[in-house]
Amino acid sequence: MQPLADPRLGQVRSALEAAERGGFDASQYGDLADHPLYGWIELADLRRDIDTLPASRAQAFLQRYRGQAVADAFRESWLVSRARTDDWSGYLAAWDPSVDDTALRCHALNAQQVLGRTGADWTAQAQAIWRSSGASLPSACDPVFAALDRSGGLTPALRWERFDKAVAEWQPGVMRSIAQGLPESERALANDYAAFLNAVHPRALDWPKTERSRLVASHGLAKLGKDDPGRAESLLAQHAQALGFSEADRGRAMYQIALWTVASYLPDSARRLNLVPETSYDERLHEWRVREAMARSDWPAALAAIRKMDAKQRSDSRWQYFEARLAELTGDKAAADRLYRAAARQAEFHGFLAADRLDAPYALCPWQLEATPAERAAVSKDPAIVRSMSLHRIERHGPAVAEWAEAMSRFTDDQRRIAVEYAQANGWYDRAVFALGRGEPEELRLYHLRFPLDHAATIRRESDKYRIDPAWVAAEIRAESIFNPRARSPADAMGLMQVLPSTGAAVARRYGIPYGGTSSLYDADTNIALGTAYLRQMMDEYGGRPYWAIAGYNAGPAPLNRWKSQRPGMDPDFWIETISYKETREYVARVLAFSVIYDWRLDGDALRLSDRMQGRIDGPRKGFACPAPATTAQAATAQAAGVADATGG
Repeated sequence: MQPLADPRLGQVRSALEAAERGGFDASQYGDLADHPLYGWIELADLRRDIDTLPASRAQAFLQRYRGQAVADAFRESWLVSRARTDDWSGYLAAWDPSVDDTALRCHALNAQQVLGRTGADWTAQAQAIWRSSGASLPSACDPVFAALDRSGGLTPALRWERFDKAVAEWQPGVMRSIAQGLPESERALANDYAAFLNAVHPRALDWPKTERSRLVASHGLAKLGKDDPGRAESLLAQHAQALGFSEADRGRAMYQIALWTVASYLPDSARRLNLVPETSYDERLHEWRVREAMARSDWPAALAAIRKMDAKQRSDSRWQYFEARLAELTGDKAAADRLYRAAARQAEFHGFLAADRLDAPYALCPWQLEATPAERAAVSKDPAIVRSMSLHRIERHGPAVAEWAEAMSRFTDDQRRIAVEYAQANGWYDRAVFALGRGEPEELRLYHLRFPLDHAATIRRESDKYRIDPAWVAAEIRAESIFNPRARSPADAMGLMQVLPSTGAAVARRYGIPYGGTSSLYDADTNIALGTAYLRQMMDEYGGRPYWAIAGYNAGPAPLNRWKSQRPGMDPDFWIETISYKETREYVARVLAFSVIYDWRLDGDALRLSDRMQGRIDGPRKGFACPAPATTAQAATAQAAGVADATGG
């Protein structure tokens, strides 16, 4: 598909910038009045003095752009302004029930009660917001709840209902706030409950033996278990006896005590995991039980822990692979081969590892998007898509996403996929990540869209210069920025490879790379040169092991050095799985899997993942193949092994 061509975009950018700084003169931009983005220019201008904007202009704007994302964006700003200026009639005149923001919904209810428009529906809506969360709600809801209370709609039972939610969400401040409105006879106990969740105290031992007391005490001990597992465990028995804990109450506290012990691989990990009732185990704790045994190289215990998972969790390719690995280590090669074959059907990290164990091709079943020229033209000319692509081109990300979302809300699946293809033609690569595979797993096979490849020549050049696998560099870019050269993180990492300014300057000095300061990190060639050199530096510092370098790239040197010292000499697959930070554990696996796919994109075949993890970039290469559909007999065999069949990716 051809990218958008619009010679007026530079002028539009200038008009937007003028409007944003308050210097917009419509007469100077009269030739843009018919431009698709003129509504966004108007919006930027109207927002400057929105509190004094005449209602007639606001309503005219909403009517003129009705159904467009720009109208929704203005409506939100206008509603906030009407609430700020107590213009409740104006608020309701602009209100749209489709608005989903809780603060704005509360303002709407407040407007209705100020204007005397309450009734049974108003009460039901206010009560629904009250019930919606145990966490703190926006201050805009305070007058609504006060009015609800005055009308008798905020009963003690309703207060206790939200109080219990606040307990479960560990919100002692909300609990105290709710307690203020309870009858005096109930208030003192409610406040003591809140105090216990804030800081465990011995008065709880004398609480009434009720379900609520047990709920509060078990959650309070669970919360303590996150910060001080040892103290929480020491207090659990006496509270359980004093209040008559059920197995669920005991499990609720012990779950957190065990979780935060094992997450740091503390010495008591295995014992505390065994104290958690099986009925309190969920997927997260099952995984940690496996990792804890792996971290001790206790292969039989790790295998037993996997086999305690339910069939759905156990059938994930991660656990199929590790069940196979552990079965092999404990002498059951037949079971290992069967499980490796099941895992190897998946085009992801553990599937690729399983294929290496079998010396089999990697599973890959690419799906090429097919559409007629008329279908592609219809999508590319859709007004919202035109506006979205134009806004992206002038770096107005929020409005671009808003226009995109409006189009997606009415597109068919086929149109959505074509839109992703068109976005990629316009250099907007992350749409494939956010718009494909959500509820349509077959879309994950659109590898050319999901794994874009831009700046390939620069990637190859810099990789060759620093003796780094180019597929790894491409994978880092995909994981860090999805090929957005203007990406910037909250931590100030910038550009394609998310290089920190301090890191960029240091790497530039070390390797003699021309560096024009922070702004040059947005230049693709400079960023790739610095990022690739930094990978080389980390490889040299961390013993030539890419999986260590990738972990350090994500988490920093201090955690990496701790993990290395905790498990020296451990095989890479087990070492990666036992990384204690979830984000880093998944990041390392993701980048390595992406490297295999980018090898395919760059050269059509791939270095063995097992070699790649060890830093060998000149080892044997292997091909890709689409697995045949599983036969009924194969599926039955997988079921008998506790494994659900999965089709190749």
